[in-house]
Amino acid sequence: MNIVLLTDSRLDVLPALDLLPHAVQTAAPDAWAEAIKGPHVAAVLVDASDQLNHARATCRLIRAHVPDAPLIALLREAGLVSVAADWCVDDFLLTTAGPTEVETRLSMVVKRREAGTTSGQEMIRVGDLTIDPHSYTTRLRGESLALTYKEFELLRFLAQRPGRVFSRDQLLREVWGYDYFGGSRTVDVHVRRLRAKLGPHCETMIGTVRQVGYKFVVPGAGNSRRNGDAYAGVPVVDDDAMASAMVWDRAPITSAANS
Repeated sequence: MNIVLLTDSRLDVLPALDLLPHAVQTAAPDAWAEAIKGPHVAAVLVDASDQLNHARATCRLIRAHVPDAPLIALLREAGLVSVAADWCVDDFLLTTAGPTEVETRLSMVVKRREAGTTSGQEMIRVGDLTIDPHSYTTRLRGESLALTYKEFELLRFLAQRPGRVFSRDQLLREVWGYDYFGGSRTVDVHVRRLRAKLGPHCETMIGTVRQVGYKFVVPGAGNSRRNGDAYAGVPVVDDDAMASAMVWDRAPITSAANS
């Protein structure tokens, strides 16, 4: 696998990369256009460990000019709070990640991009909701939604598969890309945040299936989670009932997988 690492000077920004059998080409962030033009570049790593704003601008430029490039940001843990959907990256890695995690994330990003290229990443339009997978923007009734990276990825994943029910573990594997050590409750937290941002008139797009997980509900398709409908023989319940049965941890989420 040929990898391009864009960094100003810290060639050891991701030590675990040296332990993997990949060819790594390094270049300055401002020279990204020349560095990634090769046809055999499998993934692009952008060093965001120090200059977050510069790294974000670089990621956005790469995505705008090379929309299919598998793109990963390298961050310190303190920088995680700055990552949002407008970075336009496929994933991110902590600079302290071990070889196994680095290899897994690289493989997942490359495979997802290859699958997306094969199937075609077209604009997703569902009622008043528009999801643009190229610019990583989401609009509801023409207004932009301020989604975090994982919120965007979760909404896009579900919207691309309307009506299909996914368990929390399935969503963790498909959206987060690896086993999340904090447990599957992180999916519930992200769903709750998404519904809050979609608002009271559109929150029903994310339906709850009792004891199973979640599905995307197309407005007007007769699948509202509040009408006692069922999917594949599984009853759909009101979210208020589900919320009353769950205890939410108020501690802040600090894991790399939660933003």
